[in-house]
Amino acid sequence: MKVVVVGAGYAGTLAANRIAKKVKSANITVINPRPDFVERVRLHQQVAGTAVATTPLASMLRESITVRVGSVDKIGDGIVALGDGTDIGFDYAFLAVGSGVEPIPGAVPMGTWEGAEHARVALAALEPGSTVTVIGGGATGIETAAEVAEARPDLRVRIVGTRVAGGFSHRAFERVRGGLQRLQVDILDDGVTDVADGIVHLRSGAELASNLVLWAIVSGVPGLAARSGLTTDAEGRAHVDAYLRSADDERIFVVGDCAAVPGARFACALAAPQAAHAADCLARLSAGRKPVPYRLRYVARAVTLGRKDAVGQFTRPDDTLRRAYVAGRTAALLKELASRGGKFGAQRSAGA
Repeated sequence: MKVVVVGAGYAGTLAANRIAKKVKSANITVINPRPDFVERVRLHQQVAGTAVATTPLASMLRESITVRVGSVDKIGDGIVALGDGTDIGFDYAFLAVGSGVEPIPGAVPMGTWEGAEHARVALAALEPGSTVTVIGGGATGIETAAEVAEARPDLRVRIVGTRVAGGFSHRAFERVRGGLQRLQVDILDDGVTDVADGIVHLRSGAELASNLVLWAIVSGVPGLAARSGLTTDAEGRAHVDAYLRSADDERIFVVGDCAAVPGARFACALAAPQAAHAADCLARLSAGRKPVPYRLRYVARAVTLGRKDAVGQFTRPDDTLRRAYVAGRTAALLKELASRGGKFGAQRSAGA
């Protein structure tokens, strides 16, 4: 059985390793734009210089798995067409290309390794008293602003979003904003129209002079699914059936941010469960058994506020927020354990 996995983030790496373990007859090829596994949840730490977000794929994947470094132009009809003009045939394929970042001109994207590395170099070159503006009031923006503020207290850091920390509620919402304020991060609840010549223009008409502007908003997914003729939603995510297979081709499983699972939001926490379920479905099919429908279940939302603080708010399985939350060092430890667990769960040495 030939299996091709496109993308080697949390979802793709875990899926490949799990298939290698459970489907002994599988000949697996992983295609990724770079030879490294990128811990996306640590990109804000890479920017601040407090962590390294990459690990060689050779140490993440089982030895039986082949890695091809390159881009994919199209997938379908049992063929993956690569950007270099070659192609790879498959019996089953896994589409795990994640989500994308489309910054406005003048801002550095935070959702990719390349963008984060660009931001790290630019941040290190800033003189004391310089200003950093982070655009995006969600988890990526909050963690980036807090990490930069803690690592570089000599800088002025601000975060701009239509409602900063709006993904939290009640006292957890107040605690996140309070944590930012304790790190001397300026909070502006506003929208951004454009960035020009180091000036961030807000919808309110205000103008913010900035030495470095970081774009921390996840939007849409790479265009591979749409390019391949698969049915997608408005954000470019491929429609899937109850077993996480493409609605157009049952040989293609779609997992992680690029899968249009009803009720799913962009979240690293969903990548691993979806990848594990899809791999298990393939294992069942290869054994002549029926696959089991995927069930979407949320547990919590969490953000770090530097290295020693965090806030985690519990959710119901449908992602609606509960009032209960944890904060401080306990929450920071739990968030760190979750981040390490995400990487460990994807590794070849884990019980994937």
